[in-house]
Amino acid sequence: MDKPILLDFPESFETQRLFLRAPRFGDGKALNEAIAESIDELRPWMPWAKEVPTLDESEENVRVARLKFLERADLRLHLWDKKTGQLIGCSGLHRIDWMAKKFEIGYWLRTSAWGKGLMTEAVEGITTFAMETLEANRLEIRCDANNLRSAAVAKRLGYPLEALLRHERLNTAGELSDSMVFTKVRGYDF
Repeated sequence: MDKPILLDFPESFETQRLFLRAPRFGDGKALNEAIAESIDELRPWMPWAKEVPTLDESEENVRVARLKFLERADLRLHLWDKKTGQLIGCSGLHRIDWMAKKFEIGYWLRTSAWGKGLMTEAVEGITTFAMETLEANRLEIRCDANNLRSAAVAKRLGYPLEALLRHERLNTAGELSDSMVFTKVRGYDF
């Protein structure tokens, strides 16, 4: 696709318990609350989670994410619990190659939502959206080799471990770290 900005597709969809949608102006407060609750659990894995952002920083983050979504440069999705109306985390499709139709699924979940299968449900919904609506050829889930919770989501959804990239990047402590790459590839896995 030469001009991804011309692609039309829904900005939201639902799973059984979740409403997944593109960021909207005004989501900053809900995002800030989720990060503040979960900063200690996010810090080991997310380079951006050094400290809790201010409310203005969170709103700016949401607005930039909104613009990137509209440009089709990055498709972040906010995860909303249908029952409580609470923002429970973020996921989406990143590192996009529209020509090859390749996407990486990234995710994080607020601490109080852990252990309920919500992230597995969200990633399953995103996988279906990417395969059916965006006609993905390749989906990747990458995580630090020590992030067992993140890897477990990929494994539960049948993403085969394609590679272990040794000393592939610096972790949040500034040390060389291994990355696991789980993939689903059209013609092989779906």
